Amino acid sequence: MQDSVHGHEVLELVLAAPQPLTLEALEEQVGARFGAEARFHTCSASGLSFRELVDFLHLRGKLVPAAGGVAADRSRICEH
Repeated sequence: MQDSVHGHEVLELVLAAPQPLTLEALEEQVGARFGAEARFHTCSASGLSFRELVDFLHLRGKLVPAAGGVAADRSRICEH
């Protein structure tokens, strides 16, 4: 397990999904990939839990509601 996972890696999981993911399905994928106790960071925040990261990404318009789940808005994701 990594010490801290960048939020972009979670957004990449959402972008790779063939259809919108429920938050529960996304949490399962994140747990399987990074570990259930993973912590997350972004360009401007650190030490986030999965739910805190989701809230952060929603507030910034990077994670948006879509067809019973969530999708990532690629145009809102910084490229670095």
